[in-house]
Amino acid sequence: MSTSKPANYYYRSWLWQAPIGLSLVGFGACLIAEAAMLKYSGSFWWEWGVAGTVALCIFNSGLCIFGNAILHRFRYEKAMDL
Repeated sequence: MSTSKPANYYYRSWLWQAPIGLSLVGFGACLIAEAAMLKYSGSFWWEWGVAGTVALCIFNSGLCIFGNAILHRFRYEKAMDL
């Protein structure tokens, strides 16, 4: 029994997840650079440590959301071939 969703569901999911994921990746990369600047400017370890941890969480969240968007795009294109 197939429980696949309609093609427009996958398209809409891809349409909002791809830009959000890419934006989070870029924002996370900027925050990683900011944490590195904090470290090398002589800030306390907890300042750049917390900033770097938050930056990596945002960066990895963006990668996960963008990866899911790619999966939805693949499923959309597969549904359209049928």
